[in-house]
Amino acid sequence: MNYFEKINNKLLDGDGLAAWLNDCRKNGKKIVFSNGCFDILHRGHVEYLAKAASFGDVMVIGLNTDASVRRLKGPSRPVNDENARAFVLAGLEFVSAVVLFDEDTPYNLIKTVQPDVLVKGSDYKPENIVGYDIVTAKGGKVVTVDLVEGYSTTKTIEKMQK
Repeated sequence: MNYFEKINNKLLDGDGLAAWLNDCRKNGKKIVFSNGCFDILHRGHVEYLAKAASFGDVMVIGLNTDASVRRLKGPSRPVNDENARAFVLAGLEFVSAVVLFDEDTPYNLIKTVQPDVLVKGSDYKPENIVGYDIVTAKGGKVVTVDLVEGYSTTKTIEKMQK
């Protein structure tokens, strides 16, 4: 098996995403969606995403582009560029697809994906999660997963600067 090719096949754009989602739906797959910057992938990210993926059959990750991360986190971020971040996420066994989005929120991407389950960290209340209205309107669920204490990209960067 060519693992490099397998990882690259998980990196989807608009047309590829639409066709892939269509296949998933035809095959009765339950689609889970989450999003983030995932700048320096750490244990907290992996645990959170593994738990999120367990809510369905396929896991789609919306990944902020570099421009979006800069707007949200400041001019010194991201540490890793969007292609590197996407490739590392796609290398995770439980990740089915990674899609870049350039907006500050994944609202339009969630409209496109129409996930059955939308997952974010428990630092959010479900009704305040971007896309709650889209997912619940079609009978889907919005769930939160506890974050792993002591892990964050910001804390990692701060440690490196000391």
